[in-house]
Amino acid sequence: MVRPPCTFHLVRSFLTSVVSGTFYGTGLGSCGITNSDTDFIVAISHIIYDAFPGYSGGNPNNNPACGKKIRATYQGKSVEVTAVDRCVGCAEFDLDFSPSAFDQLADPSIGRLHGVQWQWIS
Repeated sequence: MVRPPCTFHLVRSFLTSVVSGTFYGTGLGSCGITNSDTDFIVAISHIIYDAFPGYSGGNPNNNPACGKKIRATYQGKSVEVTAVDRCVGCAEFDLDFSPSAFDQLADPSIGRLHGVQWQWIS
């Protein structure tokens, strides 16, 4: 099955999707910025990152997804994060948070959150 190209409008519509959220040790991300675990950042799936409108491949630092803001919600708690990285191990709409951002949604001992909702806010 051939997947149609991702559009910003299509990506925005997944607010009600039930997706997973995890966290990772930050550092130099695909957007070319070195972040720390205390930054409120997120890695988006490689599928969305690579198909993001306006990205033609090549230097990942130039991806228009870099710097976009996302609001993620889990069980009544929300966090606003900035997209700064590409998650190769994520399913299409999953998010991989910095430890500090994940901590705003749930105790890190949970490890993986099921039922995260998210939307682009910029």
